[in-house]
Amino acid sequence: MSISRRRLLESGAITAFGTLPLPKIADAQEIRDTIFRLDAEGAVAQPYKAGPLESTYVPMRDGVRLALDIVRPIGGAEVKRDTILVMTRYWRGIKGDASNSYAELLVPHGYAVVVGDVRGSGASFGRWPHQRSRAETLDFTDVLDWIVSQPWSTGRVIGYGNSYTANTADWMVERNHPALKGIASRFADYDPYEDLYFPGGVPNAYMGKTWGERVKDLDRNVKPLPDGGRAPGVRPVGSTGEPDLAAALRDHAPVPSVWEGFQQVTFKDSHPSTWGGASMRDWSVQEFADQASRAGTPVQNWAGWFDAGTAQGSIRRFLRQSNPMNVIIGPWSHGGNFACDPLAGGNAGVRPLTPSQQANDVRFADLCFSGQAAHERGKIVHYYTLGEGWKSTRSWPPAATRERWHLASDFRLSPTPGTKGSDPLKVDPALTDVRANRWATNNDGGKVDYGDRRQFDASRLVYTGEPLTHNLEITGHPVIRLNVTSTREDGSFFAYLEAVKPDGTVVYLTEGQLRALHRKVWTDSPFSVLGPQHSYLERDAEPLRPGKATVLELTLHPISARLPAGYRLRVSLAGSDKATFSNVPANGAPPHLRFHRGPGGCHIDLPIVKS
Repeated sequence: MSISRRRLLESGAITAFGTLPLPKIADAQEIRDTIFRLDAEGAVAQPYKAGPLESTYVPMRDGVRLALDIVRPIGGAEVKRDTILVMTRYWRGIKGDASNSYAELLVPHGYAVVVGDVRGSGASFGRWPHQRSRAETLDFTDVLDWIVSQPWSTGRVIGYGNSYTANTADWMVERNHPALKGIASRFADYDPYEDLYFPGGVPNAYMGKTWGERVKDLDRNVKPLPDGGRAPGVRPVGSTGEPDLAAALRDHAPVPSVWEGFQQVTFKDSHPSTWGGASMRDWSVQEFADQASRAGTPVQNWAGWFDAGTAQGSIRRFLRQSNPMNVIIGPWSHGGNFACDPLAGGNAGVRPLTPSQQANDVRFADLCFSGQAAHERGKIVHYYTLGEGWKSTRSWPPAATRERWHLASDFRLSPTPGTKGSDPLKVDPALTDVRANRWATNNDGGKVDYGDRRQFDASRLVYTGEPLTHNLEITGHPVIRLNVTSTREDGSFFAYLEAVKPDGTVVYLTEGQLRALHRKVWTDSPFSVLGPQHSYLERDAEPLRPGKATVLELTLHPISARLPAGYRLRVSLAGSDKATFSNVPANGAPPHLRFHRGPGGCHIDLPIVKS
């Protein structure tokens, strides 16, 4: 921590945060005392003003030049500054703008801020075939080397970002560079296959197509604005950078949209012809967890229960990596700007709001720059329980009891299996779900609103329990076991866990999906403690045998929710969601399904935390 910032803290110019209450946690006092805490309120002083933006091209090891913007505080030109590094796919700035949002946010805290266009994007040269190509992630070492060599640099750097820039910050950790003192990674895709583009192996066509075409437009120097207009283009480098920008755009032009590659993916180890031999495993930080742990770089990671699979990724990161770690999972959509707590009767009270989230990141950055974060060897998860509030733990999953509920006759969700039988479902490929869902928000950062789930009852199988006689907390990963017979060799299976309010309104809690081809359980998975896992590798593909009953096990996305007495639980099953996912199988007659109940039949296991 710089002397100036330490004095601000000591003088009280940086205001104290309000510490959140942490109910029902045995080691609550120890967690309150850790530097890896979550602060609900407050703000950090901003005593500095941003100086002018400078831009430059920096050559990489292979001669490809990346466009970087640098903004430092006004005054003290000789003062060395700790640096925040952001590497983006979405342009480091718009032509004519005097600065960028990251500099405006962080320079007032006394940092130098460097924002760069990743290889093959914006004003940078090179080609971008897909997310986090190896050439792109290797560039981060060269950029860090360049920052350290600057006369204004202390030699200390923090990686920072939200969404794509959070993913690039994650890959900075994998580089094990001595200058990197930590990262603040907000709403990242830890494993892009499972967490976003192919959850359960089911193709998320909405995200793949919408996002792929969106970034290809950026490579054509086209960026729509919220008011319906278009930006004047990406910011060139320097006042005479137009010829270089034109040349960089010529580099980008022949590269196919990443959507073309996604359409060739079935397995994690599929190798699309447009990706130069890479598979989605090659750009998954989850696959490089050991390398990311090696330097012990501190990590602060944010995620949302209702943001694609970011919460699942955060929990896997917590389990898989040994880095000092502060994980925060709230009831947020993508980016943390909007909360969604269907059990709280309103979302205004969900804290921290965006400014306080950013203040937590500034505090964490200071802990990293001072070296304190690196000496905090533990890990912690702060998580929000719907209908109740924030809690914290040093272990995941929290201590819970698996409670089994059976999909029983008369469409009951029952503690006992009942008699044998089955319920038919003819898959209609035209059926859909809400657009404002956990998957769409990952593209636009918008609100999530699942509405009253009764609107889909006519097209699904719905099993509802009796009113709860006591409050019930579900925290962790629900697991559903489907005993099903199909007329087709493949298919998509969607399972939704929902809550019925006393007035009959049905609210969404979480979901899981599984493509039948990927049904083989991966018994050696490092994440088996969370529930049955699947490898999604081609070698493990197991098509269904039409007419033969088969067991499918789905581990749903994690959730924490406290249902009051009088509420009821329910499970709904579907075979399509055309608004978001590609239909499986893509051709031929849609599957006719029969879900078997009774002993050995369908059931859901819920992780119940006792009061």
